[in-house]
Amino acid sequence: MSDSTVTGPEGREEVAVPRTVTGGNGQGARRRLRRPQRPRLWFEILLIAMSYWTYSLIRNAVPEQRAEALRNADWVWRVEHGLGIAVEQSVNHAVNSVTWLIVGMNYYYATLHFVVTLGVLVWLYRWHPGRYAAARLVLFATTGVALVGYYLFPLAPPRLMRGGTFVDTVLVHHTWGSMASGDLKNMSNQYAAMPSMHIGWSLWCGLTIFALASVPWMRLLGLLYPVATLTVIVATANHFWLDALGGVLCLAFGFTVARLWYGVLPHCLPRLVPAPQPPEPAPARTPSP
Repeated sequence: MSDSTVTGPEGREEVAVPRTVTGGNGQGARRRLRRPQRPRLWFEILLIAMSYWTYSLIRNAVPEQRAEALRNADWVWRVEHGLGIAVEQSVNHAVNSVTWLIVGMNYYYATLHFVVTLGVLVWLYRWHPGRYAAARLVLFATTGVALVGYYLFPLAPPRLMRGGTFVDTVLVHHTWGSMASGDLKNMSNQYAAMPSMHIGWSLWCGLTIFALASVPWMRLLGLLYPVATLTVIVATANHFWLDALGGVLCLAFGFTVARLWYGVLPHCLPRLVPAPQPPEPAPARTPSP
């Protein structure tokens, strides 16, 4: 992927601003807001920390409607049976029988969700500052709309379904692998499984890496990461397939918000922050006779 450049008055190259971002003369204020700005480190750290704290606070403040969440889980399970995709229990039991594999997945579930997402944000900040704000907007909009799903559709994860057919792999193997199991379960809303932000965030990471990385093996890893995450959330009985679909829909909403705001998708913006444009001279007045 390459950026358009123009030659400045002193012969040096500067990044050109896409027409869709700059707009016309009558939209000066709107153009400045939409124009990529160089991110400030202290502001980004504060913004991400406050945003995640707010997200966690709101998510955990959603009333834990246990009865409704269990009814919804039964309904989702029936729907998946009707669609012929209800294989989560088989995957859960099969992977649980391989101790080293399921223990690794428990730690994957608990850590990479945060580590990889923050890592991609840092990579964007350092190497793609012109695209950083738009990509961050996608992530924030995706996460924000997920909160609506937690309020409107409380859902128990498979491991909490009635009947005990699923294995809670964190409890069985005594691993630190989830904020929603064991001693930490009271710190997290047990019934906020729909949509899956493990899928929303991992797919955001994967698509971002695939679109912007220049090394082929990194692009391949970007595509494999959400696939691996999907396998993990099902094998550990933390989500249904349909929870993953909810995460994909939330991400589609996030990309739509960024597209409407910036006029293009994040990867179509210049990699570097465009050089400031000089103000246009005011039209000369015609002297009155």
